[in-house]
Amino acid sequence: MKTTLVLLTLLLTLSVNASEIHVRPDGPIRTLAEAQREVRKANPAMVVIHAGTYYLAAPLVLTAEDSGVTWRANEGENPVISGGVKLDLHWQPYKGAILQAKVPNDLVTEELFVNGERQILARYPNFDPKAQYFNGAAADAVSKQRVARWVDPRGGYLHAMHPMFWGGYTWRITGKDPTGELTMEGGWQHNQPGWENSKRGGADVRFVENIFEELDAPGEWFLDRKSHILYYWPAPGVEMKNATFEATRLRTLVELRGDEKNPVKNVVFRGLIFRNADRTMMETKEPVLRSDWAIYRGGAIFVNGAEDCSFEDCLLDRVGGNAIFVNNYARRIAVRGCEIVKAGASGICFLGDYKAVRNPHFKIPEHEQLLSRLDTTAGPQTNNYPSDCVVEDCLIHLTGRVEKQTAGVNIDVAQNITVRHCSIYDMPRAGINIGDGCWGGHVIEFCDIFDTVKETGDHGCFNSWGRDRWWGLKDLSRDKIMEKAETRNLPFLDACRPIVICNSRWRCDHGWDIDLDDGATNYRIYNNLCLRRGIKNREGFGRINENNITVNSTLHAFLWPIGSGDIVRHNIFFQPYTLPQIALGVEVDHNFLHVEGAATPTAPAVALQQVSRQDEHSLQGDALFVDPAHGDYTVKDGSPALAVGFKNFPMNQFGVTSPKLRAKARVPEFPVINKYDPREVQQRTVLWQGVTARTIRAGEYTVYAVLETDGGIVLLKVPAGSPAAQAGLRDGDLLQEINGTKIPNFEVLNSAMKQTVGKPLRIRYVRGQKPAETTIPSQL
Repeated sequence: MKTTLVLLTLLLTLSVNASEIHVRPDGPIRTLAEAQREVRKANPAMVVIHAGTYYLAAPLVLTAEDSGVTWRANEGENPVISGGVKLDLHWQPYKGAILQAKVPNDLVTEELFVNGERQILARYPNFDPKAQYFNGAAADAVSKQRVARWVDPRGGYLHAMHPMFWGGYTWRITGKDPTGELTMEGGWQHNQPGWENSKRGGADVRFVENIFEELDAPGEWFLDRKSHILYYWPAPGVEMKNATFEATRLRTLVELRGDEKNPVKNVVFRGLIFRNADRTMMETKEPVLRSDWAIYRGGAIFVNGAEDCSFEDCLLDRVGGNAIFVNNYARRIAVRGCEIVKAGASGICFLGDYKAVRNPHFKIPEHEQLLSRLDTTAGPQTNNYPSDCVVEDCLIHLTGRVEKQTAGVNIDVAQNITVRHCSIYDMPRAGINIGDGCWGGHVIEFCDIFDTVKETGDHGCFNSWGRDRWWGLKDLSRDKIMEKAETRNLPFLDACRPIVICNSRWRCDHGWDIDLDDGATNYRIYNNLCLRRGIKNREGFGRINENNITVNSTLHAFLWPIGSGDIVRHNIFFQPYTLPQIALGVEVDHNFLHVEGAATPTAPAVALQQVSRQDEHSLQGDALFVDPAHGDYTVKDGSPALAVGFKNFPMNQFGVTSPKLRAKARVPEFPVINKYDPREVQQRTVLWQGVTARTIRAGEYTVYAVLETDGGIVLLKVPAGSPAAQAGLRDGDLLQEINGTKIPNFEVLNSAMKQTVGKPLRIRYVRGQKPAETTIPSQL
């Protein structure tokens, strides 16, 4: 006994000294909780964590008392901090290939990992890695015939896409009613009212999971919480005798818990792996200010009330909700050199307290305030929000595995957030999202963002909303804001500092590369390489777009208010603008229209001029790129693009910089350049029912809030007295259906008209983003 005590004393001396505490699976200090207790006794500068998996019994919560300590991996080792539990299972046959095993009575989980791979919760339709939506969706997921097969569906989930593909919803199944219909709760994961009941678009894109009767494919599993039996159909290649089974039990692994008066300071986590946090989609119910989002204020790592803390060279892998959430008061929080992969929700979120916001509102119908009721003081009214934080050299991919209204990095009610040298891809929605104008100062630079908006629509690699206190005033239209000196500063009361997007590469195949939506204001967009869908500027003020390249695309501008102050100059475009109307108070000039292989080296950019009615000094010709097939859009010496003021910017500095992350990171596919014929400027128009009309242009669908795949006919001029006008149609309406037939283009329109000779025309159209119907009694 004496010898043992001496040995323990020696080990403790080695583990706890003036500068370090060591945590080992077989050491005297075996858990992070024990290490924290020793930290508070000895006040060392370092906790060194050795190789092994540390299953947390509860989240590690650090307060101001724990300030000044670095928690790091031992050199050359990769310790895992897990929110799960390792299962000791004894498998028995159940039925066919399905096995069964008893689990502890207190096990409640919705995530199962076998040898580190997330398994498939029993579902219909079956998991398809190639399917665009939800890895498999079916309109009959909750049909009466299918529901009749389920003995007890309680605890199951219905996931459905927003009808406009603006994200997703989830409902928890609570049972069946006497008629055999499902009873459910949920559907609160989105902040656009009324859409969840719509029959448009994505309403039939749905699937169900956690239903025992749907366990019918390899890799699927189900936990019966009554009998405490786990059922599993082994995935291909799994050797059951040697396989490691883990389940989740914690939502949060590490929490920094302070406030403005008593912040957690100077805490560093370095070189650690964080894994296996539980799903949180049913907690995603808090409406986010001025945003389409609802959110769960939580994550595998949760930071609240902290200063000068950082997460460095860490891996956050297969967490079920948000990976890192920076909440309310936070200053100089850094996430550097980290990889975030397979998160159920967003990668990194910054979100402040709504009480810091002047004139807050949440849903679009609330945008009906009076000018006289506005607080016209600029900026925040408290300090309870994240500021001066940085996300740098991070690889964020394959997030949004469960929730679809998510982003690689999301910023709301925050100021001066920098996202630099990050590679972000494989996202169901945005790579980076800024949800409001509070309070600007953000910088997005040297990033590589692509393969985004893969399961949704009407969005971008970068997406932003404004919807700030000036947006939607009852008694002041957007076109009148700049008329009087006393209202000119309204758009900049919340967006009081410019937001910079520069020196980055973007490719979005299902939306826009850069999407400034719904009043996004005070942006500086320069030196960006946009590889697919260009730049969108919807209504807003003070946006400067210069020195960008939009491969195979252009600038898409909608609903510009008079006097917006937008500037578009020194850019290289590959197509004429999408400008439904040009507003006064906008500068569009000194741009270059690239015409691949143009015989004439340079000429006036007539195609741009005809759309913008400006571009007096803009030119067109072959820009003479160095090596576009391999992503180098540097223009050669003597390029005519240089004559309009375009300047080359680096083509080799996008994305992560550390060798370890660069070795892992993908890069976007570089497009084949579509040759543009500058003679094809005018789009075909037709005369229909006395109306001049054309098909909807690429990108315009966001103006009408319709699906891009639906198409439609834009009514350009509806003369008074015409049959269309007598039926109530107006200039700018979007025709979408005639007598139940969708009308995406003129060819289908002509065919539909042949089928309706002598019959009334039942017209379905869109005005002001709302569907409406009317009837034309007879056709011409």
